[in-house]
Amino acid sequence: MKIAVAYDNGNIFQHFGRTEFFKVYEVEDDKVVSSEVIGSNGVGHGALAGLLSDQSVDVLICGGIGGGAQAALAEAGVELCSGAEGDADQAVEAYLKGELVSTGANCDHHHHEEGHSCGDHGEGHSCGDHEEGHSCGSGCGGSCGGGCGSQPALTGRNVGKTCRTHYRGTFNDGTQFDSSYDRGEPLEFICGAGQMIRGFDAAVADMEVGQTVDVHLMPEEAYGMPDPNAVFTVEIAQLPGSEELEVGQQVYLTNQYGQPFPVKVTAKEETTITFDANHEMAGKELNFRIELVEVK
Repeated sequence: MKIAVAYDNGNIFQHFGRTEFFKVYEVEDDKVVSSEVIGSNGVGHGALAGLLSDQSVDVLICGGIGGGAQAALAEAGVELCSGAEGDADQAVEAYLKGELVSTGANCDHHHHEEGHSCGDHGEGHSCGDHEEGHSCGSGCGGSCGGGCGSQPALTGRNVGKTCRTHYRGTFNDGTQFDSSYDRGEPLEFICGAGQMIRGFDAAVADMEVGQTVDVHLMPEEAYGMPDPNAVFTVEIAQLPGSEELEVGQQVYLTNQYGQPFPVKVTAKEETTITFDANHEMAGKELNFRIELVEVK
């Protein structure tokens, strides 16, 4: 069996249509026996399905993916596991164990996370960047959106539907931190499914197609306030490879469930290294101009 992962520097790339590389794993008896990284040669969307089919790929693991590409994969006979994020190798291991949580309704290995609580170390810090359209599959939005009693479930005409939006995000000083207009492609997500930060989801929930709104989000509606408990120091000797890291680097660690979460190196002494697992946007007020392009 062959499993392909939309690949970017060790992690799962989040925009299938713009994937430049796939990591292809050869699997025998539910074990990875070899892997290689292949280029997509700049082909997009529908053509990528043909590329995977030519490689005899059976399963694709990816992040965000549009309906057209899903249809092309189905036609090519490639099983799809979408909405994945984090470390590519770990995602394949999780898939083989039947533990990969997918936002795609068509993943044969679809399992709901059991018993993961919201406050565990790393959980809730592993929400991907909103501007990349990462889904919060690791307990951050997916399982806690309405289930942890902290916030009521969203209501609105678009909740549960696939929405395509253009947006521009700015800080209070006017500095732009992200824009789908610059990428030339709207962002696609399921409204209310916890794939987006809550304030963005809430803004889109009752919009009409063609409407543009401006929203100002406090940190609680965006990436939350920085959590002092998310800054931690470990012995370099206890973390293989950490001796190579430098202050300012972004890396992935894993929590007790084996789920990867991003951290930033904030300090390094002779024998210890300090990481900050807070999202880089934590504590920030954000402004969005959102245009609803399409609802499917």
